[in-house]
Amino acid sequence: MSNIVAGKIAFVTGAGSGIGKATCRILAREGAKVIATDKNLKAAEQTASFLEGSGHLAMTIDVSETDSVERALKMCINHFSKPPNVVVNSAGITRDNFLLKMDVDDFNEVLKVNLQGTFNISKYAANQMIESGVANGGSIINISSIIGKIGNMGQCNYAASKAGVVALTRTAAMEFGIFGIRVNAILPGFIDTPMIASVPEKVKEMFIGMIPLKRTGKPEEVAEVITFLASDRSSYVNGTSIEVAGGF
Repeated sequence: MSNIVAGKIAFVTGAGSGIGKATCRILAREGAKVIATDKNLKAAEQTASFLEGSGHLAMTIDVSETDSVERALKMCINHFSKPPNVVVNSAGITRDNFLLKMDVDDFNEVLKVNLQGTFNISKYAANQMIESGVANGGSIINISSIIGKIGNMGQCNYAASKAGVVALTRTAAMEFGIFGIRVNAILPGFIDTPMIASVPEKVKEMFIGMIPLKRTGKPEEVAEVITFLASDRSSYVNGTSIEVAGGF
């Protein structure tokens, strides 16, 4: 079977761990050149060093800061002489607390990274694709969450940010379609990543009990779907949200 994203340049945020890290690995395995970006440069470099193939890049980025986003995308163009035509918005944070106790800064910070960060990257990356003439066949994949659909106690900020990502995805798909750029969202469920490491065992067991497949998901299981959306095999899939949640 041929590599399904051969010849593509993929820009992945949140590449230092979890779903972002697994996505870099699967995209590289399937033939893409990968730019692994993370706020933590060491983590991004570590991800890039384990990727199959050559020519991959690692760089630091703060998705919530437009200067940082512009700088990272310029570095890509300098390196590859063209912008990435696959973008995976996987950077995300949590600042959990009950709504009545939540600090307004914790609320804003989560929206700034998870939602505004997705907006920043999508805007600059799409502009670069269009200006450079590589938009046709471009694919942007935004990582939302099943929590954005059903909510979760103690996560009003996270749920709101991830619901926003779905709405942003639908709108971007309508606007970018004319240029040949597809935009889709993934709604992961309870995935075994550092983000759920702090969840108490009892709560984990409760969640797993509600999942028909009776287990947590693996980051690679999300990454495989992301890679399909990055490939031309999903060429008529646009503006949709795919749940990768084991039926949760």
